[in-house]
Amino acid sequence: MGKIIAIANQKGGVGKTTTSVNLAACLGVLEKKVLLIDADPQANATSGLGMDVENVEVGTYQLLEHSATAKEAIVKTDSPNLDIIPAHIDLVAIEIELVDKENREYMLKEAIQDLKKEYDFILIDCAPSLGLLTLNALTAADSVLIPIQCEYFALEGLGKLLNTVKSVQKIHNDKLDIEGLLLTMFDSRLRLSNQVVDEVKKHFNEMVFKTIIQRNVRLSEAPSYGESIITYDAGSKGANNYLSLAEEIILKNK
Repeated sequence: MGKIIAIANQKGGVGKTTTSVNLAACLGVLEKKVLLIDADPQANATSGLGMDVENVEVGTYQLLEHSATAKEAIVKTDSPNLDIIPAHIDLVAIEIELVDKENREYMLKEAIQDLKKEYDFILIDCAPSLGLLTLNALTAADSVLIPIQCEYFALEGLGKLLNTVKSVQKIHNDKLDIEGLLLTMFDSRLRLSNQVVDEVKKHFNEMVFKTIIQRNVRLSEAPSYGESIITYDAGSKGANNYLSLAEEIILKNK
């Protein structure tokens, strides 16, 4: 039975999509069958895996309004063992369309429930907000992975996200777990980066992944070529970091 992990943080620019794409690709390289669901209207995970966002005809939007099945929305990627349900800018409209629907928080859960039998991991790249799209992802997920940037305002907004997780646990999904907090964009030369790491570990010790994602130029270049870091530069620091994270997650979920 597969595991559904939502990658969420309402703060933008913390490495959510970078983590979604590269973790998915690394899990695939480690011979796990992976599905990545792009639930962000910016559709960066879709373009980051080399798909033309403009030409997406069936994707997360159709899935959420139940006009297509998950099977119809799945696309194979060039990355080994990795499939994607792509997003299109249309996804922006879904929050308004779902607002007066019954069970609107459960649309994604209903659509992907059966896929757990077919994949080892299903990762959901969430939008940088705590709206209905993210709520759907958290309701469908078994756990949530939270990327945190090693910068001054890192812990700001984390409380809000953890409160959202608590209320989802209470109302919609009592099985929702925290997979872990992932420190991203770490620069060992900066005292601030090191302070943020110490601070986060002090507050959340066991919840923090051992792997820390370092700032890496190759990591930021890869999406513009429509490739994951493992395809773009398998020898880079970024690839090593995400492989190490993938191994940590596999070990944790044995």
